[in-house]
Amino acid sequence: MSERRLTHLDEEGAARMVDVGAKQPSERRARARARVRMAPATARAVEAGDAPKGDVLGVARLAGIQAAKQTGTLIPLAHPLPLTFVDVEARIDAGRGLVELVAEARTVARTGVEMEAMTACAVAALTVYDMVKGLERGVEVEGVVLLEKSGGRSDWRRDDGGPG
Repeated sequence: MSERRLTHLDEEGAARMVDVGAKQPSERRARARARVRMAPATARAVEAGDAPKGDVLGVARLAGIQAAKQTGTLIPLAHPLPLTFVDVEARIDAGRGLVELVAEARTVARTGVEMEAMTACAVAALTVYDMVKGLERGVEVEGVVLLEKSGGRSDWRRDDGGPG
């Protein structure tokens, strides 16, 4: 097996931004997921639109979209990207006390949008917490994972049934 090197480290081991200047721009797409666990009663309040701060999922969706646009500022070595599309979808399983957020990001660029999709769903999940903390403080954000990416050198899809 050939030795793999972390691309964000230079020859001396210092962090650096990867030079993508020689790559050709191409269509890139990524999807990620985050889960928020809470009491079933809290999830039912979210589902009914009856949380103290209002429309939990609508605010979380907008927060996720805004966060994706800020990824290059939030993640130190991420390239700022011209996003062509970002969205966050939510599903609620009130009986299990689960809100699942799935974010998709797209661009035409020299590097991928995995970080934008993951940032979108992570911030959307944190926003769900913020919106329901008046009902329950023990809410947990868990399992922020990349589901799939396409474009660039290779495509990838989570199909191992692993965590998240």
